[in-house]
Amino acid sequence: MTNTKALNPGVLSDREVQIIELVTGGLTNEKIAEQLAISKRTVDNHISNILKKTHTDNRVELVRWALQWGKVCIDDVNCCSLPVADHEVVSH
Repeated sequence: MTNTKALNPGVLSDREVQIIELVTGGLTNEKIAEQLAISKRTVDNHISNILKKTHTDNRVELVRWALQWGKVCIDDVNCCSLPVADHEVVSH
């Protein structure tokens, strides 16, 4: 299933990406506010702005969007680390 509504991932601020990471971790807006030492209303506003910027309708779609664009990892799934190739030792 392709999300044709998805935007370029560069549209988000660092704070918005941080909030997406916490949403992906399963935190409620109240817990996000506590962790970031900001008000719940500020978190609510960030979430609303993020949903608009990403053209997603809810937290589940937002997490799917974040995974699609490589903004988050969940338990080492969707992480962008490249496998390390075995290097041959060259003698001089």
